[in-house]
Amino acid sequence: MNPLRNFEEHTQPDQNPTEKVRERLSNEVSADIISTVKELLNAAGIEYSDVSENELAGQIIYSISTKNLNQGPYGFQADVAHAIDFLVKKITEKRTASAAGSEKVEDHARNLFLVDINDQRTKHIKDLQSKALIMAERARSFQYDVELSPMSAYERLIIHATLSGASNVKTESQGEGRNRRVVIRYAA
Repeated sequence: MNPLRNFEEHTQPDQNPTEKVRERLSNEVSADIISTVKELLNAAGIEYSDVSENELAGQIIYSISTKNLNQGPYGFQADVAHAIDFLVKKITEKRTASAAGSEKVEDHARNLFLVDINDQRTKHIKDLQSKALIMAERARSFQYDVELSPMSAYERLIIHATLSGASNVKTESQGEGRNRRVVIRYAA
């Protein structure tokens, strides 16, 4: 059983979060982000073969393909990806603010994309989406609420976005602090 195919059957076609993302993140800003990523990689001396743009879980992902970061210690690639992501978001935020003049710029440009290296974060997002779809199917099949294990705010956001248009289920976060989790509720 392919949970993604099953998800498509239960979603409503007029609810597409990535279309909203694309509307808010213009092609000009997108080209600037790719240019900024390349500038940072060149300045850091990181060899890369490609920087591509994809959409997943309501976000635009700028994926860097490189081989020389696989040689570092465990977690090094993730640390570099987070650092580049942070820098690109700050640079984009500043450029967007200066292009808009003195008026206050919304935070959406900073939050609608992420930078990934060798699809590491993309794989994690897809794993979370698969888990959400399987658990939603379980909630529908057995007609009871399914409580997931505690997750970070970002992981919970992915679960909520994945199941936002699913029929017969709704999601909510419960708990506090490190014990905050998503509950997938059956809704007849």
